[in-house]
Amino acid sequence: MSTVPITKRGAEQLKEELHRLKTKDRPAVINAISEARAQGDLSENAEYDAAKERQAFIEGRIAELEGKLSAAQIIDPTVLDAEGRVVFASTVDLEDLESGQKVTYQIVGEDEADLKLMKVSVTSPIARALIGKYAGDVVEVNAPSGVREYEILEVRYI
Repeated sequence: MSTVPITKRGAEQLKEELHRLKTKDRPAVINAISEARAQGDLSENAEYDAAKERQAFIEGRIAELEGKLSAAQIIDPTVLDAEGRVVFASTVDLEDLESGQKVTYQIVGEDEADLKLMKVSVTSPIARALIGKYAGDVVEVNAPSGVREYEILEVRYI
């Protein structure tokens, strides 16, 4: 099985979700199933059906998280020594050369990507264009809206 890169914070978030599912959600749904069973006829019991569906979702999510964590290659950006190069987990300050707008992105794993938090997946067009470049470099990004040019202002490992 191949490893999947994930930041230290992303791994912590997956572990927190896994812990919550195992210690809170799983026992709650088991309790809901037993309460629904106590009501008698299960063939027409909507509460029982809903609880069983919820249990299937929780068990599936637990298995998914355990699989992701077992295949994870956890990368702590604070200990990276990439000599100013853009790498996985680095934070990059960019300037759009056309509009002059400045943005900051962190390059993260697919499960952590969240554009609202300015975290882009390592497989996204912008991350693929940035990987291996240095501050001062100009990169072309094939975005859905067309080709965009960005200048890398700063590369940080935070």
